[in-house]
Amino acid sequence: MSMSTPGPERVPSTVKVDKTSGQGKPPAQKTTGSKPGNRPQGKAGGKGRKAVTPVKVSGSRNWGPIALAGVVVLVAVGIIGYGVYASVKGTESWQDKAAAIKGVVDYRAQKNPAIDSQDHKDGPQTYVTNPPVGGAHNPVWQNCMGDVYAEPIASEHAVHSLEHGAVWVTYKQGLGADQVAKLQEKVQGKDFMLMSPIANLDKNISLQAWGYQLKVDNADDERIDEFIKVLRLNASLEPGAACSSGNTTTGPVQAAPAGK
Repeated sequence: MSMSTPGPERVPSTVKVDKTSGQGKPPAQKTTGSKPGNRPQGKAGGKGRKAVTPVKVSGSRNWGPIALAGVVVLVAVGIIGYGVYASVKGTESWQDKAAAIKGVVDYRAQKNPAIDSQDHKDGPQTYVTNPPVGGAHNPVWQNCMGDVYAEPIASEHAVHSLEHGAVWVTYKQGLGADQVAKLQEKVQGKDFMLMSPIANLDKNISLQAWGYQLKVDNADDERIDEFIKVLRLNASLEPGAACSSGNTTTGPVQAAPAGK
């Protein structure tokens, strides 16, 4: 039997199979022995879910917002507190405000008839205090429309001005010119104010309203302005009485006519 000569050796063609071989479908996965329809279980035992790695939460806290909130609360409390304080201060009487001025003497509280008297009398009078803060006085008041007197004036006229609500600023004779000038700025041209030197004053400066007195050593003392603010007009025993058309001369009061 003759043997046929073998033909050229056939080389199998290589077919590249990608993920969508066939009809666009991924190649079938090999089964691992699990039942059809069952999904492989993760290590944690959850069906079809991968084990979730726990996320550690840092123990540190962001104090910035907390501090800001604290500041806001403090500011709010401060505003409310000031509002309450201002409201209370606004309802204080002028008598309470006067009593709060350090060094003020309230002679009204003494109920001394020699100070409380509002009698009109001619001639020189004797007063309990120097300068006087009340008591019997001359029928004519001292002009107190911001008048500045370079020489001492009669207390009998000045006390009548206090009765009308004026503040009388007095200073020791011989006080420095700079101090006198500062006092003058507080008085000159202001209604229900008058100013003059006075003899035998035990302090450099003394302020009077009816029944009230404040003595200080320096014209820069802030209590001077406070005294004027609180007591000018408020201390009047005759509200609405004028400070104009009064006596404008200096020197002691004239003796009373005979029979008075």
